[in-house]
Amino acid sequence: MTVQDTPALRATSAQSLIAEARSNGRGSLDEAAGKALLAEFGIRVPRSRFAADAAQAAAMAADLEGPFVVKVVSPDILHKSDAGGVTLRLADAKAVREAVDAMAAKPLIAAARVDGWLVEEMVPVGREMVIGGYRDPQFGPMIMVGLGGIFVEVLRDVAFRICPIDAGDAEAMLGELKGRALLKGARGEAGVDEAALVDVMLRIGGADGLLMRHQADIAELDLNPVIVSSRGAVAVDARVILSPTPESVDAGPDSSASPLDTFRPLFEPRTVAVLGASTKDVAIANTFIRRMKAFGYAGQIYPIHPAAEEIEGLKAYPGLADTPEPVDYAYIAVGAERIPGILAKAGGRCRIAQVISSGFGELEEGKALQEALIEGARAGGVRVLGPNCLGTYSPRGGLTFPSDAPKEVGTVGIVSQSGGLTTDIIKRGEWRGLRFSGAVTIGNSADVKPHELLAYYLADPQTRAIGLYLEDVKQGRAFFEMLKGADKPVVILKGGRSALGRLAAASHTGALAGDEKGWEALGKQTPVSIVATVDEFIDMLLALQHFTLRPDKPTYAVTLFGNGGGSSVLGTDAFAAAGLEVAPYAPEARDRLEAMKLPPGTSVANPIDTPVRTLQEKDGFVAGEILDIVYGHADPDAVLMHLNLSAFVGRGSVDPIDNLFVVVEQTKAKWPGGAHFALALRTDGSAALDERRRHYREKARAIGVPVFDEIAPAARALAGIGHIERQLGRR
Repeated sequence: MTVQDTPALRATSAQSLIAEARSNGRGSLDEAAGKALLAEFGIRVPRSRFAADAAQAAAMAADLEGPFVVKVVSPDILHKSDAGGVTLRLADAKAVREAVDAMAAKPLIAAARVDGWLVEEMVPVGREMVIGGYRDPQFGPMIMVGLGGIFVEVLRDVAFRICPIDAGDAEAMLGELKGRALLKGARGEAGVDEAALVDVMLRIGGADGLLMRHQADIAELDLNPVIVSSRGAVAVDARVILSPTPESVDAGPDSSASPLDTFRPLFEPRTVAVLGASTKDVAIANTFIRRMKAFGYAGQIYPIHPAAEEIEGLKAYPGLADTPEPVDYAYIAVGAERIPGILAKAGGRCRIAQVISSGFGELEEGKALQEALIEGARAGGVRVLGPNCLGTYSPRGGLTFPSDAPKEVGTVGIVSQSGGLTTDIIKRGEWRGLRFSGAVTIGNSADVKPHELLAYYLADPQTRAIGLYLEDVKQGRAFFEMLKGADKPVVILKGGRSALGRLAAASHTGALAGDEKGWEALGKQTPVSIVATVDEFIDMLLALQHFTLRPDKPTYAVTLFGNGGGSSVLGTDAFAAAGLEVAPYAPEARDRLEAMKLPPGTSVANPIDTPVRTLQEKDGFVAGEILDIVYGHADPDAVLMHLNLSAFVGRGSVDPIDNLFVVVEQTKAKWPGGAHFALALRTDGSAALDERRRHYREKARAIGVPVFDEIAPAARALAGIGHIERQLGRR
C-alpha cells in the first residue's frame, strides 16, 4: 500500500495523530497510530485491522489474506516481543483467536493495560533493515539506517546523518554499512530494491520528511524491521516516542545583521577599553595593555577605573559610558559579580566586550550570574564574548593577547572555546608556517555563539580557511545549516568526544553532554574535517592555507617522491590507511621516467624512490625534470615529496634541498591548477637538523608549500583535503 497526498494534508493528519496521543496522556503512539503516521508520509505498511478482543481479531482476519501476525497494543508495553506480545505465521482466523488468548495470559501482558490487538498480513520474506530517528540535543533531527537482526544488535552496523538528507546522503549511508553487499545479493540470494529503501529514508529524514516536519514532537522513531525485497520496502513495525512537551526548534542564524558589520569592531577596533588594570600591581589587564602597545596597536586605549587618573601611562575613565569616543572592543578582567552592572551602564557606547573573568556558567553556582551578565549586556547594548576566555588576536587590527604573536596578516580564522589552547595554536602554528586572519576565544559562549563568528569568517574576504575548537556548539542547528551552505573549508577540533572527556568539558565550559553521532554525521555532510589533536588541526589548516581546492577533481591519487625505500613503503601504507592511493604509473609516465636513466637504486614506479645521489644530480634540478613528467603524464591529484634530512649531511658542497624550492616554484607556475604539492621533511631530532628544517619551512611558506614532519600526518591532511573537495563539489 502506498499513500499519496499533498504535504498540507499530510501535516494536518499526522499532527492530529500526535495530538490525540498527547490528549490521552500517552508518551508514545501505539503501533496502529504509528503506522498510520507512516502511511500519511507515503511509506508502505502491511494491511491491518485493529481488534478489541480475540473474537473480533478472528473476525478481522476474514478481511485479510494470511498468513497473519498478531501484536498486542498497550501503552504499558513498548517492546512487544520482550513481553511475548507478537505471534507470527498464523494460518487462519482460528489460529488468530488462539494466539490472542495465549498472549493475553502471559504475565507481562496480563498486568498491563491492553487497548486491543493488531491483526496484520505477513510481509513476504526479504532483507530486514532498521531505520530510526531521534532528536539530537545539539543538532536536532537525525536519521539512522542499518541492517537488522544481529547486524544492529551485536555488530552495530549502522550509519547516521543529520536531517534533512538528500538522495546522495542516503546512498552514502548505505555505502558505509559493513553488510552492504547483502543488499546487492550474496550466495545466490536476490538483491533488494535499494531505490525503495532510499525512498523510505527520504520520507523519514528528507527536507519534507517525517522527522523534519514533526521535529518538535518526535523524540525517537524506530522502524524495526523494514522488510526490503526486490519488490520494494515495507515497514512492519513502528515505534514513535513523543517529546514530553513539544520542544522549541532552533530557527537558525539571525540574518538581519551583516556578520561583517557586527564583528568588524572586534577584528579592526579603533578604540579599546581595558577594565581590571591596576595602578599598583601588574594584573592581567595591565599585561594586556603592554602587549597591545608592543604589538603596535594604532588606535586609542582607554583604561577604565573608578578612581585612577592614569594607568600604564594612559588617561583613565570611570566607566564605559565616559570615554571620549564610543568603544569598539572592551577587555574585561574584573570580579565576576561586578560585570553585569558594568555592562548595563555602557549606555550603548560599547560594541563588543570580551569577559576574561571566570566564575560563571562553567560552575553550577555561577549559572545565575551568567544569566545576569547577559541581561546586563542587553541593557547596555553590548555583545559579549565569553565569559571565561583569554582574548582576541587580530593582526590586521593590531589586537593581541598572546605575547610575540606574528604581526603578518594571514588567511586562517580561528574560533576557540579554550584560551590556553588558542595560544598553543597561534604559537605552534607560527613555527609551522600558519598565519592568521584572526583568533577569537569565546569560553562559555554565553552571548556570541560559535556559528556567529563562523558566519563572519565565511563572509570575510581575508579568510580562506576556518579552524574551530569546540566543546559545545550551543545552537547546533544553526551551525549545521551554515556549514551545509559554506563555500570555505572548515577544520573542527572537537573536545569532549569520549564519555570522560564530555564530563571534563561540562566542568570546563558548561558543555552539553551527549554522544558524538551528530558530530560524526556533520563531518560527513559538510565541507568540514574533524580532527582529534592539535597537531592534526594545524596540519589541516596548513594545507588549506596553501592549496587551491579543486572540487571538480577531489584528491585521491597521490605520487610519493623521496629518498628512503622503507619510508616509501610505510608511506604507501599510510596513504592507504587514510583512504588515498599511491598506485604504479601507467606505461606512458613510467617509460618517460625510465628513459631519464637515473642512477642505480632509483625506482620510478610510484613511489618514486630516489637515493640522495639521484637528488644531487644537476645540483638538485633533476627533481624538476622528474616533476615535469609526473605533472604532465601521470596527472596525480597530489604530490608528496619526503626527504630524510640527515641523509644529506656531509654529502657534498651543494644543498639540493635549497635548489628544490626553485624547482617547486617553477613547477607550480608551469602547471597551474595541477596536483597539490606538499613536503614531508624528516629529521633525527638533533637541534641542528630541526633548525635546518625551520629554515626550509620558511622557504616553503614563501612559495605556498605546506611542510609536514612525517609522511603519515601529510597523508591524513591530504585525505581531509579530498573529503572537503568532494563536499564542495556536491554544490
